[in-house]
Amino acid sequence: MSLSSSRRVAQVCIRYWDEAIVVGAGPNGLAAAVTLARHGLRVTVLEAADEIGGGTRSGELTVPGVLFDHCSSTHIMGAGSPFLRSLDLKRYGLEWAWPEIDLAHPLDGEGAGALYRSVEETAAGLGEDGPAWRRLFGPLAADAEAITDEVMRPMLKVPRHPVRMARFGLRALQPATLVARRFRTARARALFGGVAAHLFGPLEQPVGASVGLMIIAAGHRFGWPVARGGPRAIADALAAMLTEAGGRVETGVRVRSLDELPPAGAVLLDLAPAAAAGVVGDRLPPRVRRAYTRFRQGPGAFKLDLAVEGGVPWRDEACRRAGTLHLGGTFEQVARAEAEMSRGRMPERPFMLVSQQYLADPGRSSGDIHPVSAYAHVPHGWTGDATEAMLAQFERFAPGTRERIVATDAMSTAELERYNANYVGGDIVGGANTPLQLTMRPRLALDPYRTGVPGVYLCSAATPPGAGAHCMSGHNAALSALRALGVRH
Repeated sequence: MSLSSSRRVAQVCIRYWDEAIVVGAGPNGLAAAVTLARHGLRVTVLEAADEIGGGTRSGELTVPGVLFDHCSSTHIMGAGSPFLRSLDLKRYGLEWAWPEIDLAHPLDGEGAGALYRSVEETAAGLGEDGPAWRRLFGPLAADAEAITDEVMRPMLKVPRHPVRMARFGLRALQPATLVARRFRTARARALFGGVAAHLFGPLEQPVGASVGLMIIAAGHRFGWPVARGGPRAIADALAAMLTEAGGRVETGVRVRSLDELPPAGAVLLDLAPAAAAGVVGDRLPPRVRRAYTRFRQGPGAFKLDLAVEGGVPWRDEACRRAGTLHLGGTFEQVARAEAEMSRGRMPERPFMLVSQQYLADPGRSSGDIHPVSAYAHVPHGWTGDATEAMLAQFERFAPGTRERIVATDAMSTAELERYNANYVGGDIVGGANTPLQLTMRPRLALDPYRTGVPGVYLCSAATPPGAGAHCMSGHNAALSALRALGVRH
């Protein structure tokens, strides 16, 4: 950008410093808008879809009266989000609901591992591995609030809690395969491995344990709740708060270029990096453009929603009471499936995450017909149909599932991207969780939300701290914008 162009942009920012535009009304876009509006800016949110929410939408997909989550389902990090915890969203209709058992991981021929909010209750169900679970997760759960506050900010910073972060970081840097060696039983190893697989990547890579350790620690502190009435309650609550603060949302507006936008002191883009590069255009500095266009997307997901009469007939009692299940077998089987997927090969037995949200929120069911949602981890942009492979995994641990299915709805990687353009190639986690991108997403920068164009910021899940309906990427980006505008926060 030339010096004269920079001066013109600066003049516009001064003149319209209290105007802000957010492109995208997913949870991060809405969080950014709320943060800006609460600090006195006049905010307009522009959303390409006909409804707000992005990954936090929900609705009837199969049988009338049966409510499914379109993407985000269980909200460990949502309940633990520093931003959401700071808001009185219950006043705007957001309520968390918890199942009796947070998570179950069934195995062939033996009982399932069960994860409870209580460290002690979880350890008690793991037999000889109970003490090892208690030693590992007891201290992490006690520090979970401080750790969550740290990891939900940019990684390149001075930690506020250096001792706690060092204790967490030394373990988080390890491969999940190394941490799993702490446990002797298949049940405990699988329980940890299924959560570690939320990484969407090889469990043997450095930092492969990070996501599993964080989610389990946060779960022991905050639980694995769902939003009552579906995750759309999160978006609706934020939109209501924004409206009350004087902001507004316009749906059905697709932004293809910054030139289409009116002058504003801040423009925040809740977009994938490549899409943001397209919107910003030639104004983007070459080094930033290279980083955005080379940003590595993660593996894909194949989504399968089932309307099931009487619920899934799980063999294990814990599975019938768990809000979330991981289907993949032993730790070794999960690790093998994740490794194959990461190499671009579809596993015969893919790792799956299953949600039974109705157990915590019965209003999602219609009589005895219940919503059951599942994701399979598949290669990026995979064009196949995983329905049969996923149903086989159900039958493996719950024989007779097929006979109870009343209706189904499936979404391939391509259909997920059409549903939400940020899910590039079916990537629902905002980018590959490689060691480099976990710490330096979307590029190496002290302030990863700045695009290099004055007044323009990236606030999607491609920025720290990454995927989840915790809203912290949007909130953090908005704080960056406020700093640049000289607004105290």
